[in-house]
Amino acid sequence: MSMAPRTDTQSPAPHVADSHDLIRVHGARENNLKDVSIEIPKRRLTVFTGVSGSGKSSLVFDTIAAESQRLINETYSAFVQGFMPTLARPEVDVLDGLTTVITVDQQRLGADPRSTVGTATDANAMLRILFSRLGKPHIGSPKAFSFNVASISGAGAVTMERGGQTVKERRSFSITGGMCPRCEGRGSVSDLDLTQLYDDSKTLSEGAITVPGYTGGGWNSRLYSESGFFDPDKPIRKFTKKELHDFLYREPTRMKIAGINMTYEGLIPRIQRSMLAKDREGMQPHIREFVDRAVTFTTCPECDGTRLNEGARSSKIERISIADACAMQISDLAEWVRGLDEPSVAPLLTALQQTLDSFVEIGLGYLSLDRPAGTLSGGEAQRVKMIRHLGSSLTDVTYVFDEPTIGLHPHDIQRMNDLLLRLRDKGNTVLVVEHKPETIAIADHVVDLGPGAGTAGGAVCFEGTVEGLRTGGTITGRHFDDRAAVKETVRKPTGTLEIRGARTHNLQGVDVDIPLGVLAVVTGVAGSGKSSLVHGSIPAGEGVVSVDQAAIRGSRRSNPATYTGLLDPIRKAFAKTNGVKPALFSANSEGACPTCNGAGVIYTDLAMMAGVATTCEECEGKRFQASVLDYHLGGRDISEVLAMSVTEAEEFFGAGEAATPAAHRILTRLADVGLGYLTLGQPLTTLSGGERQRLKLATHMAEKGGVYVLDEPTAGLHLADVEQLLGLLDRLVDAGKSVIVVEHHQAVMAHADWIIDLGPGAGHDGGRLVFEGTPADLVAARSTLTGEHLATYVGP
Repeated sequence: MSMAPRTDTQSPAPHVADSHDLIRVHGARENNLKDVSIEIPKRRLTVFTGVSGSGKSSLVFDTIAAESQRLINETYSAFVQGFMPTLARPEVDVLDGLTTVITVDQQRLGADPRSTVGTATDANAMLRILFSRLGKPHIGSPKAFSFNVASISGAGAVTMERGGQTVKERRSFSITGGMCPRCEGRGSVSDLDLTQLYDDSKTLSEGAITVPGYTGGGWNSRLYSESGFFDPDKPIRKFTKKELHDFLYREPTRMKIAGINMTYEGLIPRIQRSMLAKDREGMQPHIREFVDRAVTFTTCPECDGTRLNEGARSSKIERISIADACAMQISDLAEWVRGLDEPSVAPLLTALQQTLDSFVEIGLGYLSLDRPAGTLSGGEAQRVKMIRHLGSSLTDVTYVFDEPTIGLHPHDIQRMNDLLLRLRDKGNTVLVVEHKPETIAIADHVVDLGPGAGTAGGAVCFEGTVEGLRTGGTITGRHFDDRAAVKETVRKPTGTLEIRGARTHNLQGVDVDIPLGVLAVVTGVAGSGKSSLVHGSIPAGEGVVSVDQAAIRGSRRSNPATYTGLLDPIRKAFAKTNGVKPALFSANSEGACPTCNGAGVIYTDLAMMAGVATTCEECEGKRFQASVLDYHLGGRDISEVLAMSVTEAEEFFGAGEAATPAAHRILTRLADVGLGYLTLGQPLTTLSGGERQRLKLATHMAEKGGVYVLDEPTAGLHLADVEQLLGLLDRLVDAGKSVIVVEHHQAVMAHADWIIDLGPGAGHDGGRLVFEGTPADLVAARSTLTGEHLATYVGP
């Protein structure tokens, strides 16, 4: 049967299904967004930019990604939804054209001691199967190679009904796990330094116990001196073996002291239960200081830090155990796996090979699978999450990235850009929140939010191409081609901090003198050993203030006023003026509205449906009892003070009736780091990444220290905010402080007085000092990757 030839030459009209090529957002009001309406092209790379706090994350994560996730969750049964996080519908009128969203955010990977790079990426799961199939001698299933599974066995009688009769049968079971029994799969064991607990030259009556809360004749110290197990007037070093055991390790024993029933317990289990069982961040500062001093972590002597028991370490493939494989640098492990030729496990080897190659491709080949997940920087954690998406066959999905270039050297940014473009070219929509000009430059479409931050932001200032952004007149457009010039003259150091033979992680015996009294920048490609050098050789403590990238802890009740300690002087000022207790002016204490317990809203849990938060009718969202709002300071009540911005409050507490020097000092520091627009009572959970980083910096600036160590302070900062940060660093140095910055941003490098460059590569290809000198010398020499990029940045 022959086909009739087509006679019409016109192309057919496009199918109606192909017309949905836009994501339409209309009337978005989440957080500080002001009725934002935009259209985002699908299957293109769209970059969202704007100053920190302008509403980028509110639009991309809290509106577009959140609604897509909510709609997907609704497709599951009510039973399944009951186990999933419940999401409320974002504040938006219309969201049209959404596709499935895959979010790759900056949330740090869990810092659980048993979480490693291998367990977080499933590479360990595949290795365990590999060793359970090919390892010699064969020791068991994949569980036998897991440091999260303990070996257990048991036996006993089981009673059951069978054929109308009760039958008893003997059953036994055993599970072979890989967990080291000594450290329980943690790789390290903690020990208490006894010299920090007591002074053995003194007697208990003389106050030998030096633990906080056990001094000064209180109940804790009386428990030991009046227990009757030892002589309180005898120096501890003269205790007999039994007396020392009773003092340190005795089991709980009921007794009467001064007519009161009490439980006596050895000092060590008592401290472990009362102090060490708590979260370090939740401890009072003096307790935290004691714990840091008294608790020592040492590598587990039984498993040598591998976390695995002897059985798991004995099974090998070509003389390599699973512990050896996890300790290898991933780029080396990928080569080893490539050399295995076993047809029986070919699909497994292929999948493992792809995962390991993805690590190398994304620039994380210098990590090892046994690296604790909690030690990864924000940028490394984000790239680890990207690994599972690189080889994905899915198309037509929306990938959402939150500043994927954080923690990347300019040399590595090009590689990240290639990955983003590859994801787009597979037919995906890629949405990126970003500040770096190098990544903004590759965008197909740019959305610039602003014009300011907080209440001054939340509007779309520009939508269009990168070229249009350059000439658009927005803050981002004006600063897009900013280039900091290398300093003509640099400050002279007032001294040096000597580091000799540094070998933390991949450092290879680095000797370096870090100049003091100047702005010193430590740089190098990701994984070259910068943080290892700075944090490993300059411990935070006496005279050193360290501001790292660890996340800020805080619930929706926490706000800038509580986090910075600003609320204490404010409460005291209110209490003094009105002659009442300071606790009345806390929404978490006596002053809280009884209906909503000081939350300002009432949460109604609706099981698998999104919970509803309604403003409390009693306090109208002010969080305080009505009687508390009758007390005023300078004509304002406490709820009005918490609704002020930092700039307003700085003026309010600076002079006049409400003048409070302690509060004014904290507010000045917040304004110095560029947070003048934040309101004092804004929940910490609504702050952006850049805002949290600067809030932490403002808090640490109050600490007494001569040396400030900052870990990538430009993370989350807009190009315009970087200038303000450089001004702040200059003021710190001019005030006589020494500032050491771990940084990749070329503007900070150019502004430095001294640069220390590590490299030349990452992992075992790095860890060496490749340059130290002034930025001008580094540009002139162009002898390192950093030098080449900095020379290109500052121009001829």
